[in-house]
Amino acid sequence: MSATVLYMSMSLDGFIAGPNEGPDNGLGDGGHRLHEWFFDPAAADADGVNRQVIDETMATRAIVAGRGTFEPADGWGGNHHDSVPIWVLSRHEPGIDVSQWPLVTYVNDVETALAEAKRAAGDQNVLVHGAATARLALAAGVLDELEIHLVPVLFGQGRRLFEGLAAEQIQLERTRILDGEGGVTHMHYRVQR
Repeated sequence: MSATVLYMSMSLDGFIAGPNEGPDNGLGDGGHRLHEWFFDPAAADADGVNRQVIDETMATRAIVAGRGTFEPADGWGGNHHDSVPIWVLSRHEPGIDVSQWPLVTYVNDVETALAEAKRAAGDQNVLVHGAATARLALAAGVLDELEIHLVPVLFGQGRRLFEGLAAEQIQLERTRILDGEGGVTHMHYRVQR
């Protein structure tokens, strides 16, 4: 059965973007450090843990992303990976031209976005992109799993992944911890319902 899975790199002190985040500085100052493990050219040919996690991420068969993640990344050119469909969560019309990207659909409801993505993914997982989308999905009870890539760096400031969650506990079951190359720790959790 497919699952909706948030894949997110995070600093040890809980930040997913550095300070001074903006349209021309999407990950904030120093934020690219959080994704070095993923984009390391050596990882592409390696048989290590990071390669395993990258392959799992890229095996997802649909994507749900927030507009704030999708548009600053120039919509990934309309194709994140392997021509999988992409649902973009937004309450407004697209801020970029998506007319030539048949894989991209804008929706205004996280439950609809994730339901449609799960249907499209069949028995494969759905990649959830973006902190705001993850928080909305958690609040709506439609986020199934979290894969947190904990990077050994302290930012001290920036944007936190779970900032602004409702004041209620969400129980998680840890299902896996992997020690990746370069000190990154991959932690997988299932949301308990």
